[in-house]
Amino acid sequence: MRSGGASHEQKVQPARKIALTSLSAAAAESATFPIDLIKTRLQLHGESLSTARPTSAVRVVSEIVLKNGFSGLYNGLSPAIIRHLFYTPIRIVGYEYLRNVLVPSDRPLSLPSKAVIGGISGVIAQVVASPADLVKVRMQADSRMVSQGLQPRYHGPFDAFNKIIRTEGFGGLWKGVVPNAQRAFLVNMGELACYDHAKRFVIQNHIADDNIYAHTLSSIVSGLAATTLSCPADVIKTRMMNQGTEGEGKSKYKNSYHCLVKTVRVEGLGTLWKGFFPTWARLGPWQFVFWVSYEKLRQIAGLSSF
Repeated sequence: MRSGGASHEQKVQPARKIALTSLSAAAAESATFPIDLIKTRLQLHGESLSTARPTSAVRVVSEIVLKNGFSGLYNGLSPAIIRHLFYTPIRIVGYEYLRNVLVPSDRPLSLPSKAVIGGISGVIAQVVASPADLVKVRMQADSRMVSQGLQPRYHGPFDAFNKIIRTEGFGGLWKGVVPNAQRAFLVNMGELACYDHAKRFVIQNHIADDNIYAHTLSSIVSGLAATTLSCPADVIKTRMMNQGTEGEGKSKYKNSYHCLVKTVRVEGLGTLWKGFFPTWARLGPWQFVFWVSYEKLRQIAGLSSF
């Protein structure tokens, strides 16, 4: 919720907010990472193969645990946490700053305005964090290669960074940044705006006070909105980032539009929502862990509610 002291906090305590955001994001990412791995596997399954055998989240989990053990469910966790040390503080603190600077605290901000602010904050954050996101996707895809009896491309996040720069150039770290930024705009448009708006609605209509109940209800609404809006862009982003180079140095997809057209033509329109339920199953708990811990830490630190 916005308050008269919010703009003052934005000016004098940004470092504290960044630290609290990073801590909460790391906790949420660690708690829900296996679901993100399942989602990525589902999105890559049957890539551009019309004869691919159907799969499911249960089958994906079974294959991972049988061949790699339970630790295989956390393959790629380190770059995921590194990514959130950049991505989440920029988007959360940036959104709050823009929200409080653009409109006086005594005036309500409309949902469309919040959506635009959330989208812009997400794009900026994602461009900065895109290299870590790329490494996370590649390492998650590597675990699938290992389960198929193939050698992994990378032996850790730093090895992945080095090999990507050496073979694809420094700019290769931002492969897929356009669909990544598109997804980030949609995710944060749904997530931040809907959380902010739903929380205000719940509190102002006396459904719950500014506590864990209001945060839980708001996170459910924002998670569903963010998943519905972002799932197609997420599928395209995942495939664009996972592709290496084929014969003669050519990539499988020329750009995000080519990836979209090829995916729909070969696998059907429904493919764009592959991994929808694992994505929602992750976004809901992720937002619950993040927002509950973040709001609580803000309270302990003497900061006003988000």
